[in-house]
Formats: sequence, structure tokens, C-alpha cells
Amino acid sequence: MTSTDLAFWLCAVLAVASGVAVFVVDSMARATYALASSFVATGLAVLLLQQSYLGAVIVLMMVMEMAVMAVYMVMFMGMNPALMPMSMVHSHRWAIGVSVATFVTLGSGALLVPWPARRGSPPPDVTAALGRALMESHMLVMMTVGAVMVATIVVGVVLSSHRTRYDRFGDDLRHRDPADRGAR
Repeated sequence: MTSTDLAFWLCAVLAVASGVAVFVVDSMARATYALASSFVATGLAVLLLQQSYLGAVIVLMMVMEMAVMAVYMVMFMGMNPALMPMSMVHSHRWAIGVSVATFVTLGSGALLVPWPARRGSPPPDVTAALGRALMESHMLVMMTVGAVMVATIVVGVVLSSHRTRYDRFGDDLRHRDPADRGAR
């Protein structure tokens, strides 16, 4: 077993353990960090499979997604996510039953389906081919999704802040102190 193989299996075990921790920990912040570490471990495992573009995208996208999720937790829920206890699982027996049924269905499908034989050979640079397949016809969609995400963050911040300095000062911003300075 080479060091790359060992690192791959270590990342795989870390990804699964962190994924399980999402449902075991008792705070939203800890669940967020566990999910982020699971995605980072998955991205590192993909990097070890010589898929550098896809691995980097997984790590960058998922870390940013977890950061945005933490911001939304604080903004919209008005809470300290590190201190509020919560459970990520509701209806425990139902959730376990659905999880086991889904695992058995997908696992049996993966093992029992007759997979087609490979035709042709992979391109010389698999990463470049994957990038072209993802981005050539979908570049406009990717650019639009980026703008929509930024707009969503801006609208979320605007909607969550119920008062700004303009509300407190009125139209005349030359005042040194707002009229309700003492009231909080």
C-alpha cells in the first residue's frame, strides 16, 4: 500500500466519520463544521484520484457554502449557533427506516445492474475534458447562478437588518447623534 493509497483511505474514513458527526452533535455550528470537514475530506480524496480541478472545486464550493450557511444561521435565526442545542434528526425511527431502505435499494442497484463494457479510451487529459464538458455549454448558467447567489446574500442582509443609520437619522445626515441614541 502506497502513501497515496493510505492518504486516500484516511480521507475516506474522515469524510464518513464527519458525515456521521453531522447527525450526532448537538449544535448547528458543530454540525456545520462537521459537514464542512466531510466535504473537504471528500475533495482531498478526489484530488488524490488525480482530478485536481474537480477536487479543488469541491473544496472551494463546499467551504464557501458552509460559511454562507453560518452567516444565514446568525442573520435569520438570531441565534448563537454554537450555543443553541438542536438535533439534525427528527422522527428517529422513521429516519432510520428510510435511510436503511435507501441504502439497500441503491446498494443493490449498484451491485445487480449489468454495467456496460467500456467503449473507447479516456481522453489524455481527463480533467480538461471534464472542464470542457461542464463549462462549454453551461457557462452562461454558471455565471447567472453566481450573480443570483450574490443577489440572494445582499437581499438576505437587507431584509434581516430592520434598522439602518438612515432610519435613525432621517433625511438630514448632518446630525451628530440620532434622536433615539439612548433607546435600545
